[in-house]
Amino acid sequence: MKSFFSLFMLAVAMMAYCGTICAQNSNKQRLNREELAEKQARHIANEMVMDDTIAERFVETYCQYQKEIWALGPRTGKNSRRNAPSETDVETEQEIKDRFEHSQKILDIRQKYYKEYSKFLTQKQIKRVYELERQIMDRLSKRKGNGNRNRR
Repeated sequence: MKSFFSLFMLAVAMMAYCGTICAQNSNKQRLNREELAEKQARHIANEMVMDDTIAERFVETYCQYQKEIWALGPRTGKNSRRNAPSETDVETEQEIKDRFEHSQKILDIRQKYYKEYSKFLTQKQIKRVYELERQIMDRLSKRKGNGNRNRR
């Protein structure tokens, strides 16, 4: 009877402990893209000590910018065909042209939003926004395990 009671208490303790662990893990929800973009924008606005009006306009503009970038989708063929021996010159040429096209679309969006930022930020502030954005992206890529990429 004593061993049964000890075993029963051990089982109860294990269940209580596992319940606590599960509750802790459920609190660590990942942010969706929109929430992450807004959090990044607010971080940048706080770092630059923007007043509330400009900060709100910046957050809204930055989130729109991110949505347009996401709408392009990931760069196609990024690592899918690397060192593929069966790849023809025509396929390789098309992959390179696709990359150029994707890069051009990103550049067009960046230029569009540079003009938007210029309406309410100084040139030095815009430069600082880009620096802070780069720092955030570098930190996120390191956290994701891609920190060995040289992106400058």
